[in-house]
Amino acid sequence: MAYGKWIGGFLGFINTQSVLGAIAGFALGSIFDAFANRKQTKQQQTADYNPQQQEAYGRRNSFLFSLMVLSAHVIQADGKIMHSEMELVRRFLRNTFGESSVAEGNDILMRLFEYRKLQGEYAWNQQIHQACTEISMAMPEEHRIQLISFLAEIAKADGQVHEKELNILRDLAQYLRLNVSIIDQMFALGSNSLEDAYKVLGITPDATDDEVRKAYKKMVIQHHPDKVANLGEDVKKAATIKLQEINNAKEIIFKARNL
Repeated sequence: MAYGKWIGGFLGFINTQSVLGAIAGFALGSIFDAFANRKQTKQQQTADYNPQQQEAYGRRNSFLFSLMVLSAHVIQADGKIMHSEMELVRRFLRNTFGESSVAEGNDILMRLFEYRKLQGEYAWNQQIHQACTEISMAMPEEHRIQLISFLAEIAKADGQVHEKELNILRDLAQYLRLNVSIIDQMFALGSNSLEDAYKVLGITPDATDDEVRKAYKKMVIQHHPDKVANLGEDVKKAATIKLQEINNAKEIIFKARNL
């Protein structure tokens, strides 16, 4: 993973005058260098231009940098930078890009922490809100769902989820124009209890059988791996695992109802 590739693809997809563009300029180098990298990337790709590949490249880089920015926000939610949470991000980068990407990704997070300190909490929180608005306008819903899902995994990484982390995740879900109940769904995934199975499908135990079926179909559509295939095999694999957990929740409910 190289800064030029990140910034080139990212700025090619997001307006460089945006909040995310400004944060990228700080985290990945100066805006001047960013434009230089973008220009170089375009020149390298002109000879073998494929519109579909370029769109996928832009969406993936947009997803990855948005993930880094929001990860930095969640990691510091409880006022601490936990090794387990940092390691989760490093493992994602390692599995995605290889060992050489870990140091660069770690450096990006450190720069983001520094940027937050320089901006101050109020300004940072305002920028996160605006950045999420930009993300919600640029990313389809299924990509935003995978984004919030990964952030929930960060919150769980140290073995306990603080109330501040839950509140921040709910805020981010709202900023990303997702139903806030998705946070409860994320934390209920993987459980074998009937109570959590209903939470996974986003319904209550008094839902009708027809409502259960409709809720399940909706979840399958939202989390289907094919919806995020253009974000890379790593993200597609995560979506596949979540779909399996959704299927498990459905089976638990169906068994309890003799469906």
